[in-house]
Amino acid sequence: MTDTKNLTQLGSNVEAPQNPEAAVLETVPFSRGDGPPAIVRFTCPEFTSLCPVTGQPDFAHIVIDYAPDTLLVESKSLKLFMTSFRNHGAFHEECTVMIGRRIIAATKPLWLRIGGYWYPRGGIPIDVFWQTGAPPQGAWLPDTGVAPYRGRG
Repeated sequence: MTDTKNLTQLGSNVEAPQNPEAAVLETVPFSRGDGPPAIVRFTCPEFTSLCPVTGQPDFAHIVIDYAPDTLLVESKSLKLFMTSFRNHGAFHEECTVMIGRRIIAATKPLWLRIGGYWYPRGGIPIDVFWQTGAPPQGAWLPDTGVAPYRGRG
């Protein structure tokens, strides 16, 4: 049975953090076992942050893949963390990489990649991709499934 006694958010009524810095990413133990590492995917198709210049909302489809070592991200804490960006003003690149770095700091995975598929701002979609290195050998890594932006075409 997974040890969850240190979790403070799961199963509790918790308000969304006001900003990403205030958000707490909680973890649970993970036993990798033998064979190739598992790949865990989180998909956030309705991610929202704020433009740091205009304060207008920006929207993205975020896909996070990581190969856990000994810790998993607890999903409710991840949801609260992702929600905290709704009040956060930063460029697309900063938001995307910040999410990846925070997950790495919390879980110390074998590998992580993140794709931020941002909807057009000023007529130009911006996609941001970041990873910690080469994917683990033998791991099954499916395509993200996010189609490139096509507009009305």
